[in-house]
Amino acid sequence: MPTITGKAVLITGSNRGIGRALLDEALRRGARRVYAGARVPQRHPDERVTPLTLDVTDPDQVRRAAEAVDSLDLLINNAGIAIYDDLTDPAVLERHFAVNLYGVHRVIEAFLPLLADAKGAIANNLSVNGLAAFPLIPAYSISKAAAFSMTQSLRTLLAPRGVTVHAVLTGIVDTDMTRGVEMPKASPESVARAVFDGLEKDEEDIFPDPMAEALAAGWRGGPVKALELQYADFAQGVAAGS
Repeated sequence: MPTITGKAVLITGSNRGIGRALLDEALRRGARRVYAGARVPQRHPDERVTPLTLDVTDPDQVRRAAEAVDSLDLLINNAGIAIYDDLTDPAVLERHFAVNLYGVHRVIEAFLPLLADAKGAIANNLSVNGLAAFPLIPAYSISKAAAFSMTQSLRTLLAPRGVTVHAVLTGIVDTDMTRGVEMPKASPESVARAVFDGLEKDEEDIFPDPMAEALAAGWRGGPVKALELQYADFAQGVAAGS
């Protein structure tokens, strides 16, 4: 995606934190339309913003939101939850998966026809905790690891339809989710800028803050990324021969 100018963008979880910063940055970069998805949508003074009632765990809301959008170039799956736990309560794990994995998949499926028509892009806001679990929020880490695996799979599966799929692997960002965590934190605004910079450079894996960026070179040149690319080539070859 060489530029966001003139494009239609949908951002889930857009009311606050990284989601709100992404919305503001999309407008700053000249987006034609920004669909602001949230469980409780908020009015925005910019007429380019269209609020959407969108709880990613509610299939009916997702369907109605898709019906309200006539064209889409970029879907940013930003909505997510993070609950401190110790894996003793399966309900907490299930809740994380409902939002951070199944919700992301549900939204992608609903908007995929529009994205395919536009030869557009999907960006999933994940976490470096999907690469290495943070044991204070293990259910979150597990759900983000699963969502990262889904993101890697969708890259190959959607490539024939002209849709690119990007992973946003954030470190610690100064949002409500990290309140009480005493570590250096990136601002949501700086992360939003880095996300769009990465999309414009067509980076598959975007490391948008200092903590994440420290991992970038090792990841991109490492054996796990090489294995992902090897699997993708193999899967594409199988599909071509079928």
